[in-house]
Amino acid sequence: MENLLVAENIYKRFGNFTALNNVSINIPRESIFGLLGPNGAGKTTLLRIINQITMPDEGKVYLDGKPLHPDDIAHIGYLPEERGLYKSMKVGEQALYLARLKGLSKAEAKERLQYWFKRLEIEGWWDKKIQELSKGMAQKVQFVITVLHSPKLLIFDEPFSGFDPVNANLIKDEILKLRDDGATILFSTHRMESVEELCDYIALIHKSNKLLDGKVSEIKKEYKANTFEVGLDALDESKLRLELEDRFQVGPARFKSIQNDLKLSIKLKENESSNDLIQFLLTRARINHFVEVIPSVNDIFIKTVTQNA
Repeated sequence: MENLLVAENIYKRFGNFTALNNVSINIPRESIFGLLGPNGAGKTTLLRIINQITMPDEGKVYLDGKPLHPDDIAHIGYLPEERGLYKSMKVGEQALYLARLKGLSKAEAKERLQYWFKRLEIEGWWDKKIQELSKGMAQKVQFVITVLHSPKLLIFDEPFSGFDPVNANLIKDEILKLRDDGATILFSTHRMESVEELCDYIALIHKSNKLLDGKVSEIKKEYKANTFEVGLDALDESKLRLELEDRFQVGPARFKSIQNDLKLSIKLKENESSNDLIQFLLTRARINHFVEVIPSVNDIFIKTVTQNA
């Protein structure tokens, strides 16, 4: 898939502190790319470089195959972690003003705002001041302003901060729709469940260095350990467990089940497959549960960061 944005060998230093150390990422067109890492890893610095708020000390950023240019700001929508709305201005007045700064005519801006305000069920907020809104309500307004000019690249830094579960799901659905409608999305978040649900690709930065990146499904394949959770109904559970331990690496499993099963985690050798395990089990027990253990993004995050601590 063709890349919309490429950052090559990015270095950024603040005095003696290196915020980014030779970091490169490739963001495929019409995808959702998650930028992950602990606090202070360098994620926001990279987002600010892509948005041209600050410049790299070394390295290049390319948008649509061309070096990033100041005019490209018109093709980028940026929702920063630290929101920047004017608290004493009315919502509608401020949204129109910011839309005009993004190159929309007054009539076009008003038409698009009416569409988004209705879509997010905030029509009644037009004459409210930002200071009258809760953090989550203000965030909805800022989200609308970010996406209003239909940019080809959307950058969201902690987009779900301040949202209750209902509104977080609402924004999640809108992000997926934006991608399906042709936008490319780069976002940073600490909510690993959002990464699981949204991201096609991820990169993990830790202590200024990129530790891994790629397609989520490929990374999960790399980290899986040929381990299966099984729920078994056997006449003699002790005997069955001894037989399994004699051939496989066996441990307890804690999945939820409505059956009163023997619950085990079974790790196979590299040259063994799930079929080998199933055939072994079928002659000894009834199989009520059989699932391969696929590592979550959260598991991969913790493992990778811990190994590189």
